[in-house]
Amino acid sequence: MTTKHMLDEHLLQTILANQEDGHRPLLFAHATVRTMDPLIGDLPDSDVLLVGSEIVGVGPGLHTAAEDDRALVVDCSGLTIAPAVIDTVGMAGLRVRRDRVGTLTPGNPATFGVVDSAGPGPVELLVWHAADAVAIVADGVVQQWNRRPLSAPADAAGPTATPVVSPYLGTWVDETGFVHQALTADGRYDETRGGRPHAYQGSFWLDADRIVYRDDLGFWAYGQFRDGVLHHAGYVFHRR
Repeated sequence: MTTKHMLDEHLLQTILANQEDGHRPLLFAHATVRTMDPLIGDLPDSDVLLVGSEIVGVGPGLHTAAEDDRALVVDCSGLTIAPAVIDTVGMAGLRVRRDRVGTLTPGNPATFGVVDSAGPGPVELLVWHAADAVAIVADGVVQQWNRRPLSAPADAAGPTATPVVSPYLGTWVDETGFVHQALTADGRYDETRGGRPHAYQGSFWLDADRIVYRDDLGFWAYGQFRDGVLHHAGYVFHRR
């Protein structure tokens, strides 16, 4: 049986208080870090240092200065850290709107997931089974801890009070019938996976042929409409 790692539960309240009115750095230490940056690659037994909403350091040995910097240290031994911003369009070499989408590199937003190293691939888990992540951090804010969501779901009114008007609204079904994704005029999406309703829910934004998702758990994903077909996270969807 695979051991499910847990993070320090007592540390959580200190982290949450620091997010409200503190200025101490937050260090996720001793993890395998999947930076998704081709120049940096994967880093064993390494650390990710956050200040506010930004990553300021990635690599081995950052924890040695943590006490001097009064950082809050999260021991991630046996865990893997990977970006929770996964741009399938960009990873496929297609048009993207910003550089280094979804990489854990200094200067980028502190948006990532912490998963068991012995489980499924970390990127695949964060895209398809984010509820199983040990922790999720979005723009430096802890959204999930020990597989428990910390924030209430986004307002059902969606990202704006203005109803979405688009030919892309409706229900989209992948070619296998496994995933059903409903895009509604209130700016919300609701996914059914393998017959499991409400597997993922959140807000979405449309920009021409591009769709941006923000799940209620705090992670982001992207897709693109081409010739009336939705390409998202390796799936091809047709509107039903």
